[in-house]
Amino acid sequence: MSQNTTKVAMVTGGGQGIGEAICKRLAKDGFAVSVTDLNYENAQKVASDINNNGGKAIAVRVDVADRESVFAAVEETSTKLDEFNVIVNNAGVGPTTPIDTITPEQFDKVYRINVSGVLWGIQAAHKKFKALGHGGKIINATSQAGVVGNPDLALYSGTKFAVRGITQVAARDLAKEGITANAYAPGIVKTPMMFGIAHEVGQQAGESDEWGMQTFAKSIALGRLSETEDVAAVVSFLAGPDSNYVTGQTLIVDGGMQFH
Repeated sequence: MSQNTTKVAMVTGGGQGIGEAICKRLAKDGFAVSVTDLNYENAQKVASDINNNGGKAIAVRVDVADRESVFAAVEETSTKLDEFNVIVNNAGVGPTTPIDTITPEQFDKVYRINVSGVLWGIQAAHKKFKALGHGGKIINATSQAGVVGNPDLALYSGTKFAVRGITQVAARDLAKEGITANAYAPGIVKTPMMFGIAHEVGQQAGESDEWGMQTFAKSIALGRLSETEDVAAVVSFLAGPDSNYVTGQTLIVDGGMQFH
């Protein structure tokens, strides 16, 4: 094992939205960060932002729906950054899918990205932790829609419920190796993906995108939409030492939409 004391975190879907905020927060926390994304240009942009601000980051292209691609990304991350401690399986898609409109193609696509993407990340991280001879942290993206079913999101909600189940199993199965597995469940976050959902909801109602976003805001106790940084702060806790005795949990960070 190397004498490198810097901890290394890999974040999938790190090129925009919540993933970008997570990368920047973990870099601030002192991690060397592997910004992995299907959109390599976006990943490069985030990595250079981090490097220009005194952090350390690399950009890696990944297609989380492709198992070999995920294993290759973990391999590249640990080779270039000389360690591997945390994986954040953040990449995902959130199409609006009224029940009667769902096609087999759409089902396969959304489940491959949102569910198998998390599974392959867990497998690849586990393999790497074993090879390096130490434990680590697995952090998965679920959603408040993975805690309670949301209207018109049958595919998305289903995948996010699945992630919670997989996280709990991973926590049980890997605990003896010093590996924790937890999930974070964002609410209505100001991201490109969320604006896309709001746009569709607004269009269906003959209203504006802003109206679409506000329809979600009214169910938030704190009365405001989430910033990406709100979510990144919770991931920071899960990636750091303060959460060492926390495993198998889903931390809901939604401003008070769901209470459990």
